[in-house]
Amino acid sequence: MDWDKLRIFHAVADAGSLTHAGDALHLSQSAVSRQIRALEESLNATLFHRHARGLILTEQGELLFDATSAMVKRLENATARMRDSTDEVFGELRVTTTTGFGTMWLVPRLPSLYGAYPGLKIDLLLEERVLDLPMREADVAIRMKEPSQADLIRRRLMNIRMRLYASRRYIETMGRPERVEDLRAHRVICQQPGAAQVAAGAELVERVLAHEVASTLRINNYFGVLQGVMNHLGVGILPEYLAQDFPDLELVLEDVHSVEVPVFLAYPEELRHSKRVAAFRDFVMEQVAQQRRGARG
Repeated sequence: MDWDKLRIFHAVADAGSLTHAGDALHLSQSAVSRQIRALEESLNATLFHRHARGLILTEQGELLFDATSAMVKRLENATARMRDSTDEVFGELRVTTTTGFGTMWLVPRLPSLYGAYPGLKIDLLLEERVLDLPMREADVAIRMKEPSQADLIRRRLMNIRMRLYASRRYIETMGRPERVEDLRAHRVICQQPGAAQVAAGAELVERVLAHEVASTLRINNYFGVLQGVMNHLGVGILPEYLAQDFPDLELVLEDVHSVEVPVFLAYPEELRHSKRVAAFRDFVMEQVAQQRRGARG
């Protein structure tokens, strides 16, 4: 099959217009139209429904567009890996992690990474679903458990626990709980039981709420819990990696915490020599080391 025709088809399907595709490909509308007709004839299939507002893919067109999209993505990945053979760190890097860790720990630290490598283009995928790294749904993952997929290089970054925190102002106003039973007189802010979270966090929430807490604020992610605590609404259950970044947080009930949760960074074996992945890996590990030094200090 003629790759030039497939390339033009993909551009038309992506743009939904012969004119816009022609502009992107530096071809005339008539030249693009001829190539599409020739492709349809070679496949004996109609690929587009034509109407006044543009083009809509037929069922056969959708099938072909899925195939060309996969081809384009593979070419982009191959190009990026070829560029990794140079000394310069640039290009697209897809990173996946949880919403809480991504928004509250990783994103605030990215300025130093971009400062060192301004040519990086990071796609940050924040979701609780574990993406398939060997299938290249992402290049690098940071997860709250050791990855089980084969053919992955993995590094343990840290161990964390979920703890109880309140703002300084809240403690000054409402007093500091001295025993877990004292939480009955406080509002507890935590993740909802059905929200995606590590099992250790869910277990701590269940243990705390078992003490007949009178008032709660339950939210479906840790960022919301943090906002509730920072706005002096109550005592929140949060991951301890936030303590240094938010000095207004005060630890409450030091002996009440979850079991340790490991945090791993992982990437496919085939990206072992990727300079983009190495730059991101080294950046994250240095940030973790800085945090440890700060905790010791």
